[in-house]
Amino acid sequence: MMLSRVADSIYWMSRYVERAENISRFINVNLSLILDQQLEGHEQWEPLVRITGDYEMFKAKYGQATGDNVIEFLTFDKEYPNSIFSCVRSARENARTIREAISSEMWEYLNRLYLKVRDRANHKREVLTTDAHQFFTEIRLAGNLFDGITDNTLTHNEGWHFCRLGRLLERADKTSRMLDVKYFILLPSLADVGTPYDELQWSALLRSASAYEMYRKRHGRITPEKVVQFLMLDGEFPRAMLYCITKSEESLHDITGTPMGAYANYAEQKLGSLRSELAFTSTKDIIRKGIHEFIDDFQDNLNNVDAAIYKTFFELSVPGS
Repeated sequence: MMLSRVADSIYWMSRYVERAENISRFINVNLSLILDQQLEGHEQWEPLVRITGDYEMFKAKYGQATGDNVIEFLTFDKEYPNSIFSCVRSARENARTIREAISSEMWEYLNRLYLKVRDRANHKREVLTTDAHQFFTEIRLAGNLFDGITDNTLTHNEGWHFCRLGRLLERADKTSRMLDVKYFILLPSLADVGTPYDELQWSALLRSASAYEMYRKRHGRITPEKVVQFLMLDGEFPRAMLYCITKSEESLHDITGTPMGAYANYAEQKLGSLRSELAFTSTKDIIRKGIHEFIDDFQDNLNNVDAAIYKTFFELSVPGS
């Protein structure tokens, strides 16, 4: 059985890499929206901070949610624990403490990524004024590359499953938040629903999840209902909420050895319940309840899953988070 300290660090190493990647997606899609629509004003940047749950922290330090302030906060702020810089730093630190349990390729890549992001943080004005799109694209691709290195160099045992568990739970959370910011906050007026402006935002949302091409192959024309179905309830697309939760549950059962369909601990019970709720709902049910309300409940349940995983596996360790 893997030491709880090692499992904790692998789990959080993976979550932090995924979190950094997803923050880069949030920012990049907003930059693209502004370029496409020539939008100005804080209303297009404030939602990105609000969905982190850290708006008050941002407001106290930066005040107005301008593009420069929000990007600085989410990208390079060394005191904000969920900035891209802080996430990469934390991922590297967790990896450093468990180098004996991961592959040398994983450690070397995370170390190089940290050094690159640290260098960019020291030249942040230059980054944000000349090559912001390229930088955020690099961070997004870095997450994909780290996933590939992990899958191809780490034995698919308990450690790998804890890594996948952390990555997929983080991904499910961020996909739900991207949907929430579009549906509940970003659209400024009901009069815009169904207009080219609305369709442009749904397209940008799909692109932020690297889902645009696969969605078009599956559904063709972009409609809000089909986008919600694809990003929430698709069982085959790897960034869809149902896919992430289903594969997370598989890894959790591989770790414990408990047969699927049963549970032997609190974590399995909470994750199984969440997976069942997603699997046995429909787009019509979600819209009837309200997308924002459904996502709020989903995120609360996801927090309960994370707490249950900590209690079941990590409680005796010093948490990496």
